Amino acid sequence: MTAHFATDQRGTALIVSLVFLLLLTMLGLSSLQNATLQEKMAGSLNRRQASFQLAERVLRAGEAKVKTAGVALPRCGSVATCGPPPEALTLEHAGAGGEVVKWIAAEGGFYALQNFATTRDPVNAGPAGEDEAWVLYRVTAVAIQGDARTVLESVHTDQRRIMWRQRQ
Repeated sequence: MTAHFATDQRGTALIVSLVFLLLLTMLGLSSLQNATLQEKMAGSLNRRQASFQLAERVLRAGEAKVKTAGVALPRCGSVATCGPPPEALTLEHAGAGGEVVKWIAAEGGFYALQNFATTRDPVNAGPAGEDEAWVLYRVTAVAIQGDARTVLESVHTDQRRIMWRQRQ
């Protein structure tokens, strides 16, 4: 009678161990999927950071162009042409791609310059002289790293940056 009981135990132990093995396999697969997802998220974050840093370098290159002595850009003629260039969110490379602005390659990205306003007292620029007005330029910089695109804009005088923003 004892031998028969031992045979039943061995069959049960096999089934229980197979169930545990199945559970451990599912846990391992879940952990593998989680690790893969985290790796993809880290790669995406890395590309976005690289794109932002490149866009900042391109923006500074465009601002350096504005600071160049004797820079003379024609003033945009209408509200439509003075606005932020809409193609910045879709353009893939430098060149004459936009209707309003010319895109210039720099630092691995590209930028556009616009002379869009004149003022006597821009924010953070200090007052101009009595007969002096500040010319305001928009510098739009675009950088693409893989599937990450960063568009930065700044408003600049011929001397310093007044403000900047990141477009989405």
